[in-house]
Amino acid sequence: MLFSHHSHSGQFCKHAVGTLEEVVKAAIAKGFKIYGLTEHVPRYRTKNVYPEEQGLPLEHLSQTFDAFVAEAHRLKNLYAGQITLLVGLETEYITHADFAGLDHLLKKYGPLIEYIVGSVHHANDIPIDFDEPAFERALQSFSASISDDHTVLLERLYIAYFDAQFELMQRYKPEGFPEVWARIVRNVDYAVEYGALFELNAAAFRKGWETAYPGSDIVRYIKQHSGHFTASDDSHGGDCAA
Repeated sequence: MLFSHHSHSGQFCKHAVGTLEEVVKAAIAKGFKIYGLTEHVPRYRTKNVYPEEQGLPLEHLSQTFDAFVAEAHRLKNLYAGQITLLVGLETEYITHADFAGLDHLLKKYGPLIEYIVGSVHHANDIPIDFDEPAFERALQSFSASISDDHTVLLERLYIAYFDAQFELMQRYKPEGFPEVWARIVRNVDYAVEYGALFELNAAAFRKGWETAYPGSDIVRYIKQHSGHFTASDDSHGGDCAA
């Protein structure tokens, strides 16, 4: 099954090309079943805008992102019968102000932002993937003395980069619902104790899921605790019997 979770369009990103709808149509034509629509979050300081954004007011970047979310969800609904579109965003972590901005976006959009592409494009406040001169400036920013050689500077840059990446990962990670899981465990344990059969319900496949009901994490727990299963098609007519 073809899938991708990171994309951009020239409609909302000035270093990309084409409209977002053109991207979606191309994904459908190429046989993608799941495709992620993502866009860069706004930058919050003028010095951090991309070269092609020079001269644009910061409010324009925020308005562009708002327009992206609206258009992505329009396309998600429009093409739902042909492809599963997921709507996400790509992070920036330049300073801690970016965390505050990202927190605001996630609160503002809630479930409309379905996932995060965690990216770090800067070290010491300098972009490292724009071009070679910018990378060299970033590298030299880690120089503490004229005796520091290239290898030492690279090591310092890498350390700073991966420390920033780790901080991003720690702050924005999949939500856990321990109270929900505790109730699942309670119910499974109780059912196992009195000898219940756990239904593996194939209706999920008719609705586009990749696993039966219940989900694989719950099935795994049931198996680990010696639960027994029965299969069913949950048919609602002769065509569904299997």
